[in-house]
Amino acid sequence: MVRIRVLVVDDHRIFAESLAAALAAEPDVDVSAAGSGPAALRCMDRAAAEGRTFDVLLVDADLGTALHGPRPAAVVPDEGPGQDGMVDGIALVAGVRSGRPAVRTVVLAEKDDPRRAALALQAGASGWVAKDCSLSRLLTVIRGVLRDETHLPPALLTAVLRELTAARKHRTESERLVESLTPREREVLRCMVAGLGRKAVAERLFLSPHTVRTHMQNVLGKLGVHSTLAAVALARRAGVGPADLEAAS
Repeated sequence: MVRIRVLVVDDHRIFAESLAAALAAEPDVDVSAAGSGPAALRCMDRAAAEGRTFDVLLVDADLGTALHGPRPAAVVPDEGPGQDGMVDGIALVAGVRSGRPAVRTVVLAEKDDPRRAALALQAGASGWVAKDCSLSRLLTVIRGVLRDETHLPPALLTAVLRELTAARKHRTESERLVESLTPREREVLRCMVAGLGRKAVAERLFLSPHTVRTHMQNVLGKLGVHSTLAAVALARRAGVGPADLEAAS
């Protein structure tokens, strides 16, 4: 019998243990549980060191919020999967997708949320399932994603497709705006994405702080935004990554 290795990642311990126990009753399922994103990554690392792999991760959509308070979902695909600070459920999905593309992830949610479901799919999730769904439904999803199926509640499908279409349109517009920048302005934008301030950008690019200030103002103007934070968000949507800080050190 081919066994399915499942890792439940949820910081609500009673729920995680109850779900793991229910899944473990299935003859073809091996299941483990982890209480946080970093714990899940360590669990996967240990399994890999022992020559084992997990097939499916069941990830709490609100992972980390019980410990750190409400926060918006953040996708950080350029952070390595070993980052201890990665606690958000959708960020964990992105990190696993980047570092372990063979692992399928399914997001478990307290409530239907088309925007966050779309974010999860964009991050690499193969499914979005309600936490109060039946065990048989969850097993259908687990087995389905291993066949490269994508699973969403039927009631969410139309709204999620609308969100994905809007996101694609938004990305296209963001890409067009970034393309309007000069090569030097794009360098400055990548430094902004990396979190560098004006003085640090000046040192990195061998420019005066005054020149960097002018470039930053031009970047904001061409992108049609009024703050560095908004410029960075737009750059992320356009697929602009941070400057390689190690290469400059």
